[in-house]
Amino acid sequence: MNTVTPRLFIAATEQNTGKTTTAIGLYHALRSRYERIGFIKPVGQRFVEVEGHRVDEDSLLIRDTYGTQVPIEAMSPIAVEPNFTRRYIHGANHEALVRRIRHAFDRACWEKDFTLIEGTGHAGVGSVFDLSNAKVAGVLDAKVLLITPGGVGRPIDEAALNMALFDKAGVEVIGVVMNKVLPQKMEEIAEVARKGFHRLGLELLGMVPHVEMLEFPTLEQIREALHAEVLYGEPRLSRHAGRVVIGAMSAAHASAQFSPETLLVIPGDRENILAEALRSADRLAGVVLSDGLRPSGEVAALMEGAGLPVILSSRDCYRIASCVHSMTVKILPADHSKISRIQEMIGCGLNVERILEKIGEV
Repeated sequence: MNTVTPRLFIAATEQNTGKTTTAIGLYHALRSRYERIGFIKPVGQRFVEVEGHRVDEDSLLIRDTYGTQVPIEAMSPIAVEPNFTRRYIHGANHEALVRRIRHAFDRACWEKDFTLIEGTGHAGVGSVFDLSNAKVAGVLDAKVLLITPGGVGRPIDEAALNMALFDKAGVEVIGVVMNKVLPQKMEEIAEVARKGFHRLGLELLGMVPHVEMLEFPTLEQIREALHAEVLYGEPRLSRHAGRVVIGAMSAAHASAQFSPETLLVIPGDRENILAEALRSADRLAGVVLSDGLRPSGEVAALMEGAGLPVILSSRDCYRIASCVHSMTVKILPADHSKISRIQEMIGCGLNVERILEKIGEV
């Protein structure tokens, strides 16, 4: 296995804490120093079909964002598909999986000046098939940058738990980055967290503010989550929805709550509110029609001409709103505004020089 190319393993204390966000931003920041950067997510839990391979969607995001010159199957050697864990428990093939990861890593490093490795979930994820993040970092001889959520007590407690697993695997954690920190509390938290992590032998290497916009789903993501039908405005499904308004009030009261990031959820037979929404189409992200109810021909014609994304779901308003609020929003390659914001935040929030120094690159 390649032992020469500099590498960094991005891990986290829990799922959806910001590993991919950090990878996107750090990859961009490192480009000013390294001409050719590889990327690999050895074990992935959310996969898509690409070019005949099941690959983790975060690997696809990095490839499509930066044009990474690595075969997509090497960027995502193990996708934990349904029954993967059950099959492993019945007939363990640990050495074969380790060989697959190392071979993929060699391909990801081929003619590269640096390689980023992204973990999945917390340090123990993957233990059920003997490939926890801690063990994978050890297999790849990589030092770890640990991502925690914002706060004080919980991040430090979780960092201590994760450190125990990395220590057991003989893996060095070079420091911590706190993500999703409330902007108004950055200074206050930084002072306390720096001291708290230091007590664990960890250095605080960066802080990234919470940005609500990054958690807004697109209309297309909402459509997929609801298994809904697009009625109108398909070219505009890339719009982001930041809040949900249920049309269970008068047209005037509903209209007062509209904004460019509002998703209106309403039965298709509430035509007075729908008509008001169409007059305010520039103050809405889109509309979800609930209960499988389609509007009448007159309102439907207005919708078609308004250019507003409209999707139809068989669910009721409550279940639609609950689904949207509980969505885990992933960054998509087409989310150019989000990616630009991430690059800016990570570039400003992380001490990249110190990170490189900690892995012996400065």
